[in-house]
Amino acid sequence: MKVKTKQDAELRRKLRVRQNISGTAERPRLTVCRSLNHVYGQIIDDEKGITLVSASSMKGVDASGMKKSESAKEVGKIIARKALEKGIKDVVFDRGGLLYHGRIKAVADGAREEGLNF
Repeated sequence: MKVKTKQDAELRRKLRVRQNISGTAERPRLTVCRSLNHVYGQIIDDEKGITLVSASSMKGVDASGMKKSESAKEVGKIIARKALEKGIKDVVFDRGGLLYHGRIKAVADGAREEGLNF
């Protein structure tokens, strides 16, 4: 199948990653989404279809004067703190078809620093 648009290619990459990753109650899925200016993260239990923990650089992080990657790292730390409060220690990381680089890697590093295992 020929890729028609950039969005089609992005969707194919995302679906290819999601074929192999699924969150359970014991090991939920940490998914990361990035826009041009902000980073969003959620811990999701796919069996129940609910979001357990969420954080973003838009709310909860004072990003004034920070670089985008620094605010992304803070998002990872906030997610990890909230998850540990709820008793979640192990997660599966879902990069959502994005390269494990830059802000995506910064979220992962921040979450690992606070004690989340993946």
